[in-house]
Amino acid sequence: MRTIKNLAYIRAGGVRLCVRDRGSGAAVVLLHGTTANLGVWDAVVERLGDGLRTIAVDQRGHGRSDKPAAGYGAADYCSDVLALVRALDCGPVVVAGHSLGARNAIVLGALHPEVVAGVVAVDYTPFVEPEVLGDLETRVRGGDRLFASEADIEDYLRARYPLMPVDAVRRRVTYGYVEDGAGFRALADPAAMVHTVRGLRTDFAEETRRITVPVTLLRGEHSKIVSASAYAATKALRPDFRAVELPGLDHYVPEESPGAVADEIARILKKE
Repeated sequence: MRTIKNLAYIRAGGVRLCVRDRGSGAAVVLLHGTTANLGVWDAVVERLGDGLRTIAVDQRGHGRSDKPAAGYGAADYCSDVLALVRALDCGPVVVAGHSLGARNAIVLGALHPEVVAGVVAVDYTPFVEPEVLGDLETRVRGGDRLFASEADIEDYLRARYPLMPVDAVRRRVTYGYVEDGAGFRALADPAAMVHTVRGLRTDFAEETRRITVPVTLLRGEHSKIVSASAYAATKALRPDFRAVELPGLDHYVPEESPGAVADEIARILKKE
C-alpha cells in the first residue's frame, strides 16, 4: 500500500478509523462522500490553515479505515464520529460533510448537539429522489474494477468527474487506490459501498427538522445528486438554515471550490 504521510489510527468504538489530525484550536471534523476518502479535504485544510484543528476522517468501509461486513446506516456512521470526538476529547466540533458525510453530519448534530457546534452540509439534503440513488448505486458498482495503471485510473476519474481539477483527481488516485497483483483497485470496500448507498435511501428529514445547531447548506448549481426540487424542499423545511448555491459547480464542491467550503466553515466557527 502507498505510504501517505501524517496519518493516524484511532480506535472509535468498534472500528479503527484512519485520520489526519492537523493544527490546533477549535476543531473541525471533515467527512467525505461515498467511495471517497480523507484526501478530498486536503485543499480545504490548506486554506483553513493550522490555526484550526482539522480532523479529516476515512469513514468506515472507506480508505484505510476498518471495513466491517455490516453497519452502514446513518446510526453506524454517526456512532463512529461520536466515539472519535470523545476519543480525541475535541468537542464540541464543527462537522463539515460532503454527500454521505453531509447526511452523517446532520444526523449527528440532531442526535448529539452536545458534541456538535455547527454543520456545513455540502451537496446532500433530504428529499433526494430514489432514481438518483439508483443511478448512484450503478456508478458505485462500476467503480469496482481492476485498473492496469494509475494513468488508467486518472482517465476513468476525469470522465466521471469532468469539473474536478487535475490536482484533485491525482489526490483521488494517491489516496484511494492500492496496487493489487495485476493492477490497481479502489480501497473503498465494494460491498460496503453498496450497503452505504442503500442506507442513503433512509429518510433523514426528521433529523433535519430537529437539529438545533447552526447549519449551512451548500449546493453546486449543476449537482446531479441534489436536484433543484430537493434543495428547495429542504430550504422550505428549514428556512433558518444558511443556504448557498455555488455557480458553475456540480456535486464535488470541496474539490472544485475548496475556498468556498473553507469560507463557510470559518463563518460557522465565528458564530460559536
